Amino acid sequence: MESKSDKMKTLRQPIVTVAGHVDHGKSSILDAFGGTCFQEGEAGGITQKISFTNYPIEQLKATCPLIYDNNVKLEIPGFLFIDTPGHAAFTHLRKRGGSLADLAILVVSIKEGIKPQTAEVLQILRANKTPFLVALNKIDSISGWTKHSNLKESIDNQAEHAKQEFNEALMTFQGSLKEQGFDSDLYYDVQDFTKKIAIVPCSARTKEGISELLFVLCGMCQRFLKERLTLSNKAKGVIFEIKKDKGMEYAEAIIYDGQLNEGDELVIASFSEPIVSKVRSLQKILPLANKYISTKQVSAAAGIKIQLTNKEGVLAGMPFQEFKNKLEMEKIKLQFKKEISGVIQTDKQGIIVKADSLGSLEALMNLLRRERIQIIKAGIGSIGKSDISSAKANLEINSLDAVIAGFNVEIESELNAAGIKIITHNVVYKLIEELQEWRKKKQAEIEREKILGLATICKLEIFHKNVFRNSNPAIFGVRVLAGKLRTGIPLINENGDEIAHVKSIQSDKTNVNEAVEDWEIAIALPGVTFDRQLKESKFLYANLSEKQIRELKKNECSFSNRELRVIEEIERIKAK
Repeated sequence: MESKSDKMKTLRQPIVTVAGHVDHGKSSILDAFGGTCFQEGEAGGITQKISFTNYPIEQLKATCPLIYDNNVKLEIPGFLFIDTPGHAAFTHLRKRGGSLADLAILVVSIKEGIKPQTAEVLQILRANKTPFLVALNKIDSISGWTKHSNLKESIDNQAEHAKQEFNEALMTFQGSLKEQGFDSDLYYDVQDFTKKIAIVPCSARTKEGISELLFVLCGMCQRFLKERLTLSNKAKGVIFEIKKDKGMEYAEAIIYDGQLNEGDELVIASFSEPIVSKVRSLQKILPLANKYISTKQVSAAAGIKIQLTNKEGVLAGMPFQEFKNKLEMEKIKLQFKKEISGVIQTDKQGIIVKADSLGSLEALMNLLRRERIQIIKAGIGSIGKSDISSAKANLEINSLDAVIAGFNVEIESELNAAGIKIITHNVVYKLIEELQEWRKKKQAEIEREKILGLATICKLEIFHKNVFRNSNPAIFGVRVLAGKLRTGIPLINENGDEIAHVKSIQSDKTNVNEAVEDWEIAIALPGVTFDRQLKESKFLYANLSEKQIRELKKNECSFSNRELRVIEEIERIKAK
């Protein structure tokens, strides 16, 4: 067994996340690296969960002969690749000071270019300052493309029509990348990797460009990341998920620094008091496999499973660190408290946000803030009663904020969410799109209410066969043909006769304050005898004054065609 002092002299595996649009070939690229085939095992060929690939130096040298050809002395012991679901956009992958990933491979289909999910990934890469290169995948889909002895030779020696198609697709992609704020070039033309993004054309299917992709990756690691990859003497990691297997509960995690031993004591960050726990048992992921083996110790970087003595309140995405004494423990606790409060900075007013991990919560909050959407409360886990209470409190302050946005989370059962909008999605940009759409509609509704003031547009059809009480008050069935019916509004008939103010409205035997278009309800009208006053009437209308009608017509763009017709009908009735 190696001592920790020996281990600290070496560099750890760089952590490389493979990200991109859902069907652009992320898992296929990993398969091409390792000769494995994880992709076929996934439901529908789409990655369902985050998976680790321990990629040892032996495999790296076998797959990338360019290392030998160029006499490169590799100091890194391989890679730890992380394949994330398309929707997750590796948002789980954060640690103190930015991204958990040392590097990223952004996989893009050459014919499809930047999709919304790709743009989302680029935003997160920029926010986390993560260096990345582009695997421009599926070059074999270019009509007439032929494979040569190396990638540069292939690019230079295609037939004219294939070369033209390739160059057009490349230039279109580079233009899109420029719009996102990144300069780029083909990998062999990049002079300064800190200023330009390297593009490596490749095909996961034919394996063309895979050796070049790994070669560029190795070069970037050794040139720019040596300091970052030097191991310290303290085990640090991030919890990915809490899982159950055969009745046993364990944490799936990544150790990104130091060496972790069975029996080590850990501090795990949380939203309240950091959690203190001990490593009961430890497993590490095998090379080029998705299987784990039991171990007494594991060195960074590695995908691991930990059984903890205290797992109460442990949440996905939370960082952990080993400690040796009480003083060290208190220092780490203080650091974690400061870090978590820095990540989850809320506003004095705004919406409620929930996500499945700390990293995805941070990414979601950053993206929402870019859209100038404020956040009053943020948390990890399912949407529950306390979230509903917070949203209901917003109803009194600003109904635009009476909404809960949930990324990749469940909604607890039997919640009373009346008046509250809950939007959940497992794709961040879709969630934000739906939220913006709802807020736009809600804003229009608020503006419309302001225009209406005390005036309510409404036309009712009377159900003569559904008279439940003839008088004191008259209770009978109606259908809302247009507009909205509210309690307290005055009604007139087709002749302009004033009938009564609406005393109450019932829907499915439940009292309600309002009823909208197409609802069938029962209404109570005080001081009305149905068979004497309404027997000959077919419709009832909201009683609008001439001034109200003029104001409504000035703002006709705020109303539906049905409502505009009703305003005209009321105006004609009033003119009789």
